[in-house]
Amino acid sequence: MAQSLHLRAVGQVETESRVLESLNYKNSFETFNNLQIEAQHISIMLLDQGYLESDLLSLEKQTDSSYVASYRLGTLYTNARIYFTADFNNKILKLVSASITETYFEIELAKLETALQLLNTEIANNGDPFSTLQLTNIKKANGLLTANLKIEVKEQRTIDTIIVKGHDKFPKAYVRRYLKLKPKQPFNLNTIRRKTAALDNLQFASQIKEPEVLFTKDSTLLYIYVEKQKSNTFDGFLGFGTNTETNNIEFNGYLNLNLINTLNYGESLRLLYKSDESDQKTFDVKAKLPYIFGSPLGMQVGITIFKKDSSYITASQVAKIDFQINPKNSIGLGISLLTSTNLLNVDVININDFQTTFYDLSYHYTNLQRHDRLFPINFLFEITGGLGNRTLKNTDETQSKFELNTFKIFNLDDRNSIYTNINAALLNSNTFLDNELFRFGGINSIRGFEENSLLANLFGVLNTEYRYKVTNSLYINSIIDLAYYENQSLATQSKLLGLGFGFGVLTQAGLFKLNYSNGSSEDQTIKVSDSKVHLSLTATF
Repeated sequence: MAQSLHLRAVGQVETESRVLESLNYKNSFETFNNLQIEAQHISIMLLDQGYLESDLLSLEKQTDSSYVASYRLGTLYTNARIYFTADFNNKILKLVSASITETYFEIELAKLETALQLLNTEIANNGDPFSTLQLTNIKKANGLLTANLKIEVKEQRTIDTIIVKGHDKFPKAYVRRYLKLKPKQPFNLNTIRRKTAALDNLQFASQIKEPEVLFTKDSTLLYIYVEKQKSNTFDGFLGFGTNTETNNIEFNGYLNLNLINTLNYGESLRLLYKSDESDQKTFDVKAKLPYIFGSPLGMQVGITIFKKDSSYITASQVAKIDFQINPKNSIGLGISLLTSTNLLNVDVININDFQTTFYDLSYHYTNLQRHDRLFPINFLFEITGGLGNRTLKNTDETQSKFELNTFKIFNLDDRNSIYTNINAALLNSNTFLDNELFRFGGINSIRGFEENSLLANLFGVLNTEYRYKVTNSLYINSIIDLAYYENQSLATQSKLLGLGFGFGVLTQAGLFKLNYSNGSSEDQTIKVSDSKVHLSLTATF
């Protein structure tokens, strides 16, 4: 059996020997070669400790199995003062030092090597990936190391070509305007990664992997990896309830089609048709065209037609220019024209022909949670304010309106979450017509009430759900809805409550949801016979 060899490190004085003992070096070896390597490694550890003048003086054999390594430690250097030129980026230096003057920065010597590596990485990310840092004119005096920081500068790189892989028809305008990446920009890898991360806030595309860069002798090629996502949706529901007057079961429902990036321009188109139990019909078409002609501006246009049995028909036309501030925020400026016609042959109180023109300002915020297939949007906030003029029987009246639609999902853990939604609107006017008031109630408003059965010039609805995920494709939820509304034309104010429960299941056909709810007001208690059952299916393709 081979005999173990032992190593002991000593200094020239007792204090140096104690320093060597504190290094916790290895002292037992199978071979002499390994013992020599450890003796050299002790020298490196001394340098890391700040003993820049240390030296291995000798390695002597004491007995057949023991050796003594003698070291001279010299002066202990704890800090370094590094001088830099005036054109050095002080913002980068703040990453490594809290003591910075106009000509030098100070740092603990033990942290100097790591600091230089970090500085070199930051310089590379800011457009010069081939630069190197050097310390020159190194001096040692009174326990302080001084040196000059020199950057060996190569030619600064800029992005020459941007190539999208994986989704060859990805809209070019989104690279330039949405990601804000274009040729001739200084190459900065960290900035590029931060910008491409915004791809995950798009509904029709996502990032497959981190961007990559190919450097050639005279050009820099940036590769972005994008995958097209299924983003078109077809949504519909079937509802039924008992008519309190006839005691017959009545059915209602709607169809909602959303097409996103079908033409590979990032455009979206929404088509909605709704027919409800109150003999009301709604037809709504909206189109959004982003980055028109490659500019930072987009356009939204739409038309909505609402028909109330044989009483009146109202048409709303909207045109808006919007500006994308960043991937999550946008603002819009637009005009809306509202025209209503009385279909009855006789004059009816509060139903008249009129025309209103509004000039609107809006703000929109969206934050996705793409990892969640059941609830892909975590936070939405949209607010619109408008000033306008209504013409009624050759009489003009100034009006204003405000609309708010926002919801947020609070994820308590992987299975439990709380959903809150606020929908509110206000119409300011001296007089009001029934055919210009806001209509709300139903599955997309306060649940437990008939669709669009409530009229108001001011209303606010709070929807809440406690959601529990049974699996990644099945959840159950509670329904607690509160609402307040005012109708000045009828001099009424009321508070509403909707209670119920539901579930949702993700099937191969899409997301199927069932909600059972019942509503009550201050002067009307909950009746089981008035309960509403809503079925819906949202298919993504």
